[in-house]
Amino acid sequence: MSLPKTLAEDVARNLVMVARLIDEDPEQAYAYSRIALRLASRVAAVREAAGFAAYATQKYAEALAEFRAAKRMTGSVELWPVMADCERGLGRPERAMAMAGEPEVQKLDKAGQVEMRLVAAGARRDMGQIDAAIVTLQSSELASNAVHPWTARLRYAYADALLAAGREDEAREWFAKTVEADKDGSTDASDRLAELDGVEFVDALGEDDADEAVDVDADDEGSADKA
Repeated sequence: MSLPKTLAEDVARNLVMVARLIDEDPEQAYAYSRIALRLASRVAAVREAAGFAAYATQKYAEALAEFRAAKRMTGSVELWPVMADCERGLGRPERAMAMAGEPEVQKLDKAGQVEMRLVAAGARRDMGQIDAAIVTLQSSELASNAVHPWTARLRYAYADALLAAGREDEAREWFAKTVEADKDGSTDASDRLAELDGVEFVDALGEDDADEAVDVDADDEGSADKA
C-alpha cells in the first residue's frame, strides 16, 4: 500500500524511532509505534513494528494481534516463531508447541527454524519437561562447529537446560562453547561459566582500602581548608 509523501515521511520517522529505541527504551519505542499505527494501520511494516514494540514491553496479546495482521498482509511465515513465543508469554506453552509442528515451520529459513526450536524448547521448560527441552535443542545446528548469528543463543539455551537438569559438567562444557561463539557478548555465558568454576568477582578496592581512601580524602580536604 502506498501513502501520500508527507504521510509516508511521518510514518517513516516514527518507525526509525521504534528501531532506534526498542532495545534501550522499549516503552518509548512502543509510544512511537502507536503513532505510526494510527497513521498507517494498513501497512504491513507498521503492524510488524508495532508488534515488536508491544513484544518488547511484554504486551503479548497485543503483539500477537499485530503479528497476525502483518502475516495476513504479507503472506510471509517469517514471524511464526515470535508469534509462538507470544503464546508462551500469554501462559499458553501448549499452543506454542502446537505451532512448532505446523507446516509453516518448514517454510522458514535456517535462522527461523532455529528460533522456532528455541521457542519450542522454552515451551517444554514452561511445562516442566526439562528432558524434552534438552532433546528439542539437540540438532545438527547445535552439533556444528560453524558459528552463525544464532549459534551463541542456541548453545546457551542448551547449556542452561542441562544445568536445570542437574547435568553440571555438560552444562559447563556448553557454556564454554557459548563463550567461543558469543563474540558480541550478547549472553552472560562467561559469567555463568565463572560461577560454575567457583570464580568470585570482587572489587579491586577492598572495603578496608575504600574506608582508608575516604579518610585520606577527608584529611586532604581539611588541609586545603586550613590553607
